[in-house]
Amino acid sequence: MSVLTRDEAQSRAELLDVHRYTIDLDLTTGDETFDSRTVIRFTARSDGDTFVEMKPAALRAVTLDGQPLDPGTLDQDRLPLKDLAAGEHELRVEATMRYSHTGEGMHRFTDPADDATYVYTQLFMDDVQRVFAAFDQPDLKAVFELSVTAPEGWTVLANGVTEHLGEGRWQAAATPLISTYLVAVAAGPWHSVRTEHRGLPFGIHCRRSLAPHLDADAEEILDITRACYDRYHEKFEEPYPFDSYDQAFVPEFNAGAMENPGLVTFRDEFVYRSAVTDTERQTRAMVIAHEMAHMWFGDLVTLRWWDDIWLNESFAEYMGYQTLTEATRYTDTWVDFGVARKAWGYDADQRPSTHPVAPEAVDDTAAALLNFDGISYAKGASALRQLVAWMGEKDFLAGINIHFQRHRFGNATLADFVDSLAAATERDVHAWADTWLRTTGVDTLTPVLAAAADGTRTLTVERTGSRPHRICVGVYDQDLTDEGRLTLRERVDLDIPQTAPQVLGKRPALIVLNDGDLTYAKVRFDAESAATARAHLSGLPDPLTRAVVWNALRDAVRDGELPPAAYLETARAHLPRETDLALVQGVLAFTAVHVVDRYLRPEDRPAALATVAALCRDFIRRTEDGDNPGLRLVAVRHFIAAAAHPDTIAAWLAEGTVPGGPELDPELRWRIMTRLAVLGAVDEARIAAELARDPSASGQEGAARCRAALPDPEAKRTAWEAMFTDDELSNYLFTATAEGFWHPEQADLVREYVPRYYRDAVAVAARRGPRIATVTGRQAFPAHAVDAENLALGRACLADGEPVTALRRRLVDELDDLERALRVREA
Repeated sequence: MSVLTRDEAQSRAELLDVHRYTIDLDLTTGDETFDSRTVIRFTARSDGDTFVEMKPAALRAVTLDGQPLDPGTLDQDRLPLKDLAAGEHELRVEATMRYSHTGEGMHRFTDPADDATYVYTQLFMDDVQRVFAAFDQPDLKAVFELSVTAPEGWTVLANGVTEHLGEGRWQAAATPLISTYLVAVAAGPWHSVRTEHRGLPFGIHCRRSLAPHLDADAEEILDITRACYDRYHEKFEEPYPFDSYDQAFVPEFNAGAMENPGLVTFRDEFVYRSAVTDTERQTRAMVIAHEMAHMWFGDLVTLRWWDDIWLNESFAEYMGYQTLTEATRYTDTWVDFGVARKAWGYDADQRPSTHPVAPEAVDDTAAALLNFDGISYAKGASALRQLVAWMGEKDFLAGINIHFQRHRFGNATLADFVDSLAAATERDVHAWADTWLRTTGVDTLTPVLAAAADGTRTLTVERTGSRPHRICVGVYDQDLTDEGRLTLRERVDLDIPQTAPQVLGKRPALIVLNDGDLTYAKVRFDAESAATARAHLSGLPDPLTRAVVWNALRDAVRDGELPPAAYLETARAHLPRETDLALVQGVLAFTAVHVVDRYLRPEDRPAALATVAALCRDFIRRTEDGDNPGLRLVAVRHFIAAAAHPDTIAAWLAEGTVPGGPELDPELRWRIMTRLAVLGAVDEARIAAELARDPSASGQEGAARCRAALPDPEAKRTAWEAMFTDDELSNYLFTATAEGFWHPEQADLVREYVPRYYRDAVAVAARRGPRIATVTGRQAFPAHAVDAENLALGRACLADGEPVTALRRRLVDELDDLERALRVREA
């Protein structure tokens, strides 16, 4: 496959003006392929040569202005259009396209629960070429008119309102000007809930086997949708720009969601078939808010080229969290952002693969695909939050509305965005953008206290890095009536770098830089504050302040400045008194994935697992009266994962319940089954019996995960061949198998597979494409093997193994994390 370069895209955009696509898809031609007929009407501004992209199983016919072109000239994914004359043209393409099972292009899925089949598109970056012929770049917007032939009994959804014409024929309303990657189709026997809001058709859709679960949450989902819609209309002067708003929860979806105008697609794990916490419901709500923000920023106004992907994602990320806080019952969303999402950005920004939020240049589409990471999402959203704190929300929104008005249904760059903001404020937004968006790395802020002659203290903030910061400093004293509590004396607004030291008065017990989490920086403590933080963290009154402190401790562990055992001790001391569920989930996740499994030495791991299990028992006892089911659910999940012996969790499985609740739903049953498989306490017959009990798609994934986790040489060989040889696993089953394969308890059993991984990963990534390459480099990576040999093997693969771009990026990141884990152990 050829990748499109930035230079090629610029040249083609100068040559062409694309007007309209008329696309006819026939989904009734078989299980492996479908028919695609495309008519593209466009203007050439001058005489010249160009090309159109497609990735057909068979290219049957091509005509340009009625004259046939040779299908044999198709070279990889490019069909050359030679000697175009200036003026109007019509290109017709008839092709057979292949369904995907990796979530790319036109994905096809048959539900094992009822044998119903569903298809949907994911056309991001260059996957539109798997569905229809296109001039595939974001700045060649056009009108799209789509018709579909589908099996009887199916419903077809698209960007515009669809009409059933009879005999399986469906016609979608023509779109406004949109980019090729935003075209969407979802077809199948959907279960749908439809309504209207302010005259606009709203719909939510899922596969039939999930219908009871969607119905149970339909009003919650629609309430969030309506609240966000109304709030965005208060913020934005431009009204919602499309003719309907459908949200389809689709199977085996690779991302969290995709912002197709008028038809947002979500992974259907957001249709909860098992118990979830309120924080998880908040996450679903945030994704709804995030994707709706894209209707304006991304769909109405679209990036010109992929170097400005942050303009889409950072804006939607910031707006998603902020709007959810303002318009729904989820008023503490920034806590979850701070303890979970923001950590993703900090980690990504300290790896060799870091890049500016707004890179100077992204050379091609393969490189662009790598930038959908913690920098474009979490760091970019953090930068926008800091921008709002610096310039004020009123001016920020005024600049956004200028941007929408100037570029509606068009394309824009970072320079355009900054110019729009500058038009709404007297502040130097261009200088701010240069220091925040064109640089890499994380600044570090450290408090320095000095004693004045009168006995008071002054504060100077030392900065490692170059960005200006507007922060809030929290000054806390010990509560004289309760030794465990801290009371807020004052919050001081500071601009960093300072012009003069800040007078604080008497020595406080704790100083928290970036209290309120308004900037993006690592923070440190002075010696006395560090001791207070570890001793009295749970006594801080505000969960967002506690999130900042927990993040500071997390960063200190990763930087080798705080022993991982000390972090674990702090969690053991303070989590039992924590009231914010997002904090409990975030701290336990870091403890389990990083501290216990990677940063502690193998000989210290059993004691650490026992500590986590004891902590979870505390939570379970604390919630026996049923007043906090979310906390209890989190505790049960982590107790299962930390179980070193099968007795307790096997008894839960046999009884079908945790004593005192909850009853074991499918998700909890598969969690227990996976842990029992790792411990060698179940066999293939027991896995098969559980799958017969839950034959759903999630059950299939659970069984695959369990089978790969069995501590048996034959089970490991079978799982390995399924991932790296057979090429039959879908994207979700590949992921589940990879998640089950490696476990610290089985290090000796799988030792021979560590060197094999690098050879086989390179091969499967080259064969199966970017999505499988990404999963191969992430979930299938032997992260448990924290040793110099694994690091050396990985470096040799990068040097000599020629991994494809998507796998190379993941390996660079995983090997950097591995090297960091080794440094933490040595420290």
